[in-house]
Amino acid sequence: MHMADALVSPAVGGLFWAASAFLTAKSSAAAKNDNMSRGTALMGVLAAFVFASQMINFSIPGTGSSGHIGGGLLLAILLGPERAFLSMVSILTVQALFFADGGLLALGCNIFNMGFFPCFIAYPHIYKRITERVDGPKGIMSGAISASVAGLLMGAFFVVLQTTLSRITALPVGVFMMLMLPVHFAIGAVEGFATAMVIIYVYARMPEVLNGGSPDKPENGMKRAVAVFSVLALLTGGFFAWYASSSPDGLEWSILNVTGTTELDAPQTHIHALFSSLQDMIAPLPDYSIKGETYSENMGTTVSGIVGSIITLTFAVLMGMMFSRRKSRQ
Repeated sequence: MHMADALVSPAVGGLFWAASAFLTAKSSAAAKNDNMSRGTALMGVLAAFVFASQMINFSIPGTGSSGHIGGGLLLAILLGPERAFLSMVSILTVQALFFADGGLLALGCNIFNMGFFPCFIAYPHIYKRITERVDGPKGIMSGAISASVAGLLMGAFFVVLQTTLSRITALPVGVFMMLMLPVHFAIGAVEGFATAMVIIYVYARMPEVLNGGSPDKPENGMKRAVAVFSVLALLTGGFFAWYASSSPDGLEWSILNVTGTTELDAPQTHIHALFSSLQDMIAPLPDYSIKGETYSENMGTTVSGIVGSIITLTFAVLMGMMFSRRKSRQ
């Protein structure tokens, strides 16, 4: 559900850049005072795992569409909402800067849609309330599916809202909405199931991670989780991404059914041209392929998955270390 700059006006893009910057600052302040000083490495490897997982599109039967996990809910369950949001900022920024996945002007919209709703709405108000009432795997499964569907539907609604407010496309709001919401309901159900399976595994094998660390040896569960998700991130980005569906994702599919094409031309404004040229200049692996080379598609995917996971991990770890240092100084 990465929005391209062709959907967003400078005014709407700037507004959501400001909103996402405000949420980032608030999350940074909260992260300084949380009790996850040992969780910086886990934050990094989970961000890398979600980055790699987002490269894998799964088909939605009967639609010709595909989807991928957003990862915000999974991160919120394992890290808390603030660190989860900061991880999503890392993931989406790396995708836009290094892989031209999502526009730079639309980056604030993408961070808000994919970070705010799962981390600050779906996780505390849906997932936690369900799991507080229903213990164990049943609660995790029902909570994850419900929260994932709700978070994705809210994000999809805001994609339509941001596109409509921008008024730079001819997409009819009613038709666009009726396409976006059902397909993202299905994507959210699949993501919720996948999220639940991961959390149930952690619940069974590394419960101290969900409890913020065991009172006796809190580092044991963290070390095990870091090792597991490091391996999963490398395998997912370097190998499993080969088998991703080539069908358009939910947003592209919705645009295709309205306009007949998945690619819309950005308006010829100075700001759109500036952001486009800047992204073309910066991104070394656009569309997760090796620029200017004739290597196989699998080679480009492997390089992109591994390099992107490492960059995302580094970015997230540096953010976590910065907060830990500020906390220790205080």
